[in-house]
Amino acid sequence: MNEAPTPMPARRPLISIAIPVLNEAGNLIRLYERLVAVADRMASRCDLEFVFTDNHSDDETWPMLVQFAAADPRVRAMRFSRNFGFQSSILANYLHARGDAVMQIDADLQDPPEMLEQFFALWQQGFHVVYGIRRKRPEGWLLSLIRKCGYWVIDKVSEHPIPRDVGDFRLVDRAVIEAIARFRTANPYLRGMIAGLGFNQTGIPYDRDARTAGESKFDVKRLMRLGLTAVFNHSTVPLRMASFLGIVILLGSLVASLYYVILRLLQPDLPRGFVSIQLLVLFGIGLNAFLLGIIGEYILRIYRVLRSDPIAIVERSLNIPPDELKL
Repeated sequence: MNEAPTPMPARRPLISIAIPVLNEAGNLIRLYERLVAVADRMASRCDLEFVFTDNHSDDETWPMLVQFAAADPRVRAMRFSRNFGFQSSILANYLHARGDAVMQIDADLQDPPEMLEQFFALWQQGFHVVYGIRRKRPEGWLLSLIRKCGYWVIDKVSEHPIPRDVGDFRLVDRAVIEAIARFRTANPYLRGMIAGLGFNQTGIPYDRDARTAGESKFDVKRLMRLGLTAVFNHSTVPLRMASFLGIVILLGSLVASLYYVILRLLQPDLPRGFVSIQLLVLFGIGLNAFLLGIIGEYILRIYRVLRSDPIAIVERSLNIPPDELKL
């Protein structure tokens, strides 16, 4: 927790609830009902809007959003032309939210929307970012172990502290949204980006619920890909590690060469070692490939920024005028 924040001015704010969706038809009705209940409970304190981004679902997700938007003007939605990824969905939500603050929540109801009341209270005290800290989460031991190891590695190599056991369940102030909008990151990692921006940030511990419908979109492969994005986007340690390893190998080669020369002088009839040479060659090839791979990851990110790809391409929108689309 940072230094004491400045309290927000007393006025009736607009809060946007941003929800990325992909094949979540089984959860949408219950999610919408709970969102409406939260809005009714907080009607005296703020206004709410619900901003959905559909990553080109192939079930009934979009038709259901069409029905919601037709009956409720608070529902704003975009459908992408293809799946642009979870982080891009969140970023698109942020850019199209009109609220004084934006609360990010998943559609699977594992993160309770009712916590908006606690987030809102801390935001009114002056915190710019309020995030949920997961005490426990219903998932397999392997995935849990990978997450813990990943959080530890990311925290150690990142150029700035990134809270552990924190996902994308958070509320952020309009000032944070405007700061994010100035970045042109082709492959964003928003947890690290928001943590690196600074501002007054705090967290609330909570227990994550189990998914009751649909399937999780994050398997081990996607989780590891997200972890690599976090490392390469927010750390120069891999590049420096490549330089360090190169120096270590160079020094080791010089020491080995000196040792070999001395050994030849002491034992002129020393047989030549075919196996050792082959091992050294293979080791050198593997090391070079590893170091080039690290450098290539950074070059790929530079290339994507220079290419200036859009965050996503909107195929259809609901209750969002075309001149408000910012992708």
